[in-house]
Amino acid sequence: MSRPSSTAVDRLLANGSGRRPRADARRNVERLVEAARIAVAEVGVGVSAHEIARRAGVGVGTFYRRIPSLEVLLQAVLDEVLDDIEDAAEQAMEDPNPWRGLCAFATAYVRLRAESCGINEALGGACGDALAPRLEDLGERLRLLVERARSAGAVRTDIAWQDVAFLFAAAATGERTLGLRAGEQQWERNLRIVLDGLRPAQPGTLPGAPPT
Repeated sequence: MSRPSSTAVDRLLANGSGRRPRADARRNVERLVEAARIAVAEVGVGVSAHEIARRAGVGVGTFYRRIPSLEVLLQAVLDEVLDDIEDAAEQAMEDPNPWRGLCAFATAYVRLRAESCGINEALGGACGDALAPRLEDLGERLRLLVERARSAGAVRTDIAWQDVAFLFAAAATGERTLGLRAGEQQWERNLRIVLDGLRPAQPGTLPGAPPT
């Protein structure tokens, strides 16, 4: 069953009074959320309120008038992205082909880890207890996807779902290693190798070119 839609902006503007916020207040919060998502992707969860305000084109005073705290903003932004990951997991569970569903989820999940420094940090536990219930729920969804595919004979019986969690995290990669530069589709190549390793069947075709 799908969750009711709730964006980071909605969460931050919810005050329990039932009154709609002024249009200018909503615009400022929207700009701060957009700036925070970009900053978290590029810098990580250690980004500052001053950096987010600068990217949003507002003063830090406006930041704290509209946002209770930096921690609240970051949690709202990360919750929004985790919603996207959970939606991908729900869609994967609805796919009548368990292997295809697992691959679709893996692609969405690893893409976010590869493209966002902050999401990679958050999924790795950098936010401490703040996101613990969400990560536990995400782990349960991954368990169901893996066990469903394994029951269908699409995943090796000697691989646990916990192995898959670490393998998907490992598929996301940095730009360089050992003097090599990653190819443009490096994380996709990594993921294809991981997925082929999960299967008891023959491997698929690697996307993109190897590292240089």
